[in-house]
Amino acid sequence: MKVGIIGAGQLGRMLALAGHPLGLDFVFVDTSADAPGARVGALIPGRFDDPAVLGRLAEASDIVTFDVENVPEEAAWTVAERVPFLPPPPALGAGQDRLAEKRLFRSLDIPVADYGPVDGPDDLAAALERVGLPAVLKTRRLGYDGRGQQMLQHPGDVEGAWERLGGVPAILERFVRFDRELSLVGVRSVSGETAFYPLSENTHAGGILRRTRAPWEDPALYDLAVGHLSSLMDHLAYAGVLTVEFFAVGKTLYANEMAPRVHNSGHWTIEGAATSQFENHLRAILDLPLGSTEPLGHSGMVNFISRMPAARDVLAIPHAHLHDYVKAPRPGRKLGHCTVVARTPEARDGALAQVEHLISES
Repeated sequence: MKVGIIGAGQLGRMLALAGHPLGLDFVFVDTSADAPGARVGALIPGRFDDPAVLGRLAEASDIVTFDVENVPEEAAWTVAERVPFLPPPPALGAGQDRLAEKRLFRSLDIPVADYGPVDGPDDLAAALERVGLPAVLKTRRLGYDGRGQQMLQHPGDVEGAWERLGGVPAILERFVRFDRELSLVGVRSVSGETAFYPLSENTHAGGILRRTRAPWEDPALYDLAVGHLSSLMDHLAYAGVLTVEFFAVGKTLYANEMAPRVHNSGHWTIEGAATSQFENHLRAILDLPLGSTEPLGHSGMVNFISRMPAARDVLAIPHAHLHDYVKAPRPGRKLGHCTVVARTPEARDGALAQVEHLISES
C-alpha cells in the first residue's frame, strides 16, 4: 500500500514515520527537494496545483492525503477522481477560507466570535460597527502561524489596515478575552468510527504555537468540544484527523479555527498517547480499526522556532524526546519540537521549564 501526501513538510514526515511500522510506503509532492518528507519517502517535485504533477502522484498512490491546507480544492478534486482523497476535498476547502469556516461553524451551532467580511475599506468600517474594538483583521486565506493578521486595538490602528494586509479578501473578528486556549484532536474512519484525544491547553506568541500541555482536565468542556467536532465530522463525511482550536471563556468554547489534518497541538501524542495522531490518521483514511487515544501520563510539547538548541542539552532533560525536522533555520520557522511525558503534572511542567530555558539561552 502506497500513501501519497501533498506536502512534504514535518507533518508529512511524521505521517511517514508513523506509517512505516504498518508496512506503508509513501510518496510526496513538494516544491522543495530537501523538504523533511523527502528523507522518508519518494518525492515528486512540483507545485500543488500542477495537473501533471498531481497526475503522477495519483498514478503512484493507492490513496492520497495532505499535510498542508494550501492545496487548491479544485486540485484535490482532480486527484479524487482517480484515487481516494482523504480528508475529503470539501473539508479541505472549508479549512482554507476563514469566512467559509466561520459560516460552517455557525450553521452547526458552534459558537464563534462576532465577525464580518472585509473586501475593502468600506466593508472594514461596516464590520467595525458590528464587531467593535479590539478586533483582529485577518486575510481569508493563507494566514497560518500568525501570518496575514493585524491586531486593531485603537481607532488609530484602523486607517490603512486592509491595505497593509495586501488589499486581499479578509475577515474582521472580535478579539476574545479568553481564559485559555484549548484544542481537541479527533479522528474519524471511513466507516464512521470516531475517537478523541484529551483536551490540550495551548500557549501562542506572535500567532505561533509555543507550548502545549495535555491532558487538560475539564469534563464539561471536553464533552462540549467532542460534540462540536462530532458535528463537523458528520457534516463533512470526514475521514482522518480533525483538530479545532477553541477559546475557552468560562464554560463556553468559541471555535477559532479548524485544521483538516494532523496538528501541531497533537504532537504530544507521539510519545504521550497509546496511539499517535499520525498513526490514527493513517488508520482512519485506510479504514483500519482506530487505536486507543488514552494518555500515557502528563505530556507537554515545546516548539523550536527560528533556531534549534543543542541536541545534547535537550536529551539531558528527564522525560524529554527530541524531534528535529532537519530544516534550515530562518526567523519564525518551526525547526523541531520537544515532547515530555511524566507521571505527574509537576514533573512535566518542570521538564517543560527546562526546555524553555534552553530556548531563552540559545
